[in-house]
Amino acid sequence: MKGYKLFIFIVVALLPVLILRDYTPDNELRYLSIVDEAMENGTFFTFYNQGEIYADKPPLYFWLIMLGKYLLGEHYMWFLSLFSLIPAFVITKVMDKWISAEVNKTSRLTGMWMMMSCGLFTGMAVVLRMDMLMCMFITLSLYTFYKMVHKEGNLRKLSYLFPVYIFLAIFSKGPVGILIPLVATIVFLLITGRIRDIGRYWGWKTWGILLTGCILWFGAVYWEGGNAYLNNLLFHQTIDRAVNSFHHEEPFYYYFISIWYSLLPWSLLLIGGIITALWKKMHRTELQTFFLTIIVVTFVMLSLISSKIAVYMLPAFPFFVYLPVTYLPHFKWNRWLALSIAIPALVFCCALPAFIVIAQMEGTQYLCTALFYAAAGILTLTGCIAFFFLYKRKETENAIRSIACGLFCAVFVGGWSLPSINGEIGYRELCTQSMEFAQKHNLTEYHVWKIRRPESMDVYLKQSIQITTPEELAASGKHGIAFMVPNKKLKELPPAFMDMEKQTIGKYTVFAIK
Repeated sequence: MKGYKLFIFIVVALLPVLILRDYTPDNELRYLSIVDEAMENGTFFTFYNQGEIYADKPPLYFWLIMLGKYLLGEHYMWFLSLFSLIPAFVITKVMDKWISAEVNKTSRLTGMWMMMSCGLFTGMAVVLRMDMLMCMFITLSLYTFYKMVHKEGNLRKLSYLFPVYIFLAIFSKGPVGILIPLVATIVFLLITGRIRDIGRYWGWKTWGILLTGCILWFGAVYWEGGNAYLNNLLFHQTIDRAVNSFHHEEPFYYYFISIWYSLLPWSLLLIGGIITALWKKMHRTELQTFFLTIIVVTFVMLSLISSKIAVYMLPAFPFFVYLPVTYLPHFKWNRWLALSIAIPALVFCCALPAFIVIAQMEGTQYLCTALFYAAAGILTLTGCIAFFFLYKRKETENAIRSIACGLFCAVFVGGWSLPSINGEIGYRELCTQSMEFAQKHNLTEYHVWKIRRPESMDVYLKQSIQITTPEELAASGKHGIAFMVPNKKLKELPPAFMDMEKQTIGKYTVFAIK
């Protein structure tokens, strides 16, 4: 299967997820709410969340969301997902092209399968976040730098593309967009004895383009949001988060643990392959040296930053995958190599029996659909096929590809059941039915209690939502209110609520305060 056919296969496999999934309230729905507020306020460089400054993220990704609403009139999951999925394809294609001179076509195809099915990378390819966009620009900047070092292509054009890619990485997510390319390239120049050439890559042209872009951006922020917003953007969201994080603070060793589950199902194979190559002192090309440098620099640098979540390591994922891929043709079948693939294959084999047990547990009965059972069955069959290739034919790469292919087939089949569990994922169903309930009972306001991150419901309700306790609601004497409460908190409500008109919507209940 050629690269473009693989991408078509993946698009088809992910289609149900791209079309049918609801927005998660943690980030996705919040981003839409922030964009709606910006479009209502007429701001493009400064963003607010329910009136509060939101300088956490640069504007590029928000502009793409704005573009979608401007063109289509509404937010659509399939359109917004393209800004995660297409960058994932670009990253995979760039990495495939990058190693083409050193790796045969068969192993390169295996690498593409592994990249697109690599745990967190696959998740970020469909989730609405700016991380994949930044990762794409970082990868392009590092690839451009490597071509400049080896004088491949039009050097004048590359000398402009290098800083442009870096600025776009910064403009997508923030300072990490420059820190990884800057430190990784300098360390590589030191290791390879080229440090005197640093001016060719980090000279006046590079810094001039970066400074020009940043000055224009910060100037627009100051003009639109004033000194308070600019100070929040430049200091609170950078220095404060890096040194003593107010958000996602984790210990230094956090990524030493998270990397194992982030790279599933290939973590044993990838990390084991890198360690084996280093332990055996296998011949290392400059390409492999550069990939290893990027991995180590990213790992150490992000570990030193106070704010940590697993997805921040995403820019290192392409190199975690493709460094072992460059060694793959040199690894002969052996029991340790086979074991690193057999363990995830065994987990796949257990998918159906494990799912049968999980789906019957209290609180997870909503998973009991025929298509989810079918998806689990596909994973079990996939694991068996992988074992056949691995131990009967001793074909490790076919085993890898069968696991990856089976994973996407399972996602395709199970994805069609997403509408049945969207109530567990997001708030679309709750808001839609609450609006119908409010219209029926002439209710004009929406209040919630004990619902997680409810403020972004305004995306669906088209008006602000109030967080209120039952006691505050009773004391206020207000009426004409749709009051939403989780079912598990109903026992904590005053008895008077039980006599009100109400409607159960999934795991929530909405009351009519008349």
